[in-house]
Amino acid sequence: MKKLLVALISLFLIVGLAACGPQDNQAKEQDSEQLEKITVMLDWVPNTNHTGLYAALEKGWYKEQGLDVEIISPTEGGTTQLVAANKADFGVSYQEDVTMARANDVPVVSIAAVIQHNTSGFASKKEDNITSPKDFEGKRYGGWGSPTEEAVIRAIMENAGADFNKVEFVNIGQADFFTAIERDVDFTWIYYGWDGVEAEKRGLDLNVLMLKDLHPALDYYTPVLICSEKTIKERPELVKKFMAATSQGYQFAIEHPEEAAGILLKHAPELDKELVMASQKWLSTKYQDDAPRWGEQRKEVWEKYAQWMHKMDLLPKMIDVDEAFTNQFLP
Repeated sequence: MKKLLVALISLFLIVGLAACGPQDNQAKEQDSEQLEKITVMLDWVPNTNHTGLYAALEKGWYKEQGLDVEIISPTEGGTTQLVAANKADFGVSYQEDVTMARANDVPVVSIAAVIQHNTSGFASKKEDNITSPKDFEGKRYGGWGSPTEEAVIRAIMENAGADFNKVEFVNIGQADFFTAIERDVDFTWIYYGWDGVEAEKRGLDLNVLMLKDLHPALDYYTPVLICSEKTIKERPELVKKFMAATSQGYQFAIEHPEEAAGILLKHAPELDKELVMASQKWLSTKYQDDAPRWGEQRKEVWEKYAQWMHKMDLLPKMIDVDEAFTNQFLP
């Protein structure tokens, strides 16, 4: 009798589980179908500039807002242009790209500053004694062939009374910074939060001239999060939901850099763990910095940089900065 009872109970359990399984899966599928699918296009390979996005994804904050978010790599055509054309819902870009786009009537808008101040600079080996823009004379600069690069170098050199024509420009494209600086060039443009931190890790002494210290207009927002004018006009609630979750993600990266770094590594395991951990700790104090909240953008920052670009003949026309950025979707 006991054996029969056990057999019956087991049978009921099996039948019950069989009945519940498909229903549970169906419920999950229905929940997934109810989420609004959106894409976020990166500007580069995953790195610590993007950690807040991955944290919001991993912690379920996008789902709480009713969003099914896919983070995708950039494709040919450029993130700014593709987001403006609504080929991706949101993207990671730079103030210089957005400014250039607006001046060419490309309808893209910056909706948050990922990092509050410009953390990029011109880096060289300490032994080369490049300690001011005047020391660029007679040196090889490794860049990616952008007219903005030449304009920036020309401006800061002329401001220092140096001869811009004495710089040799070498296009190194996507070459590794450490290989290039040892073999091909004397100085190049880096993000300190990545290459600068890795140099510290390697024990390589660098001189880094930070852009924000070289000219007031060069303390601009890089990177920024963007979407199209069409998305803002037709789907403002979507932008609001996206920013609510994304802000949570970056706030988490600010307060819990080690755990946030672990989340980034989970989604990009090919990255160097030690570098990601060190970079995340360094950036955790830079995301918000002196702003009243993460993501805040100031009009004067946009004005100074746009006016500088226009003065340097990098823009076909001056832009209306009020249309280039917005804080209205920040929580």
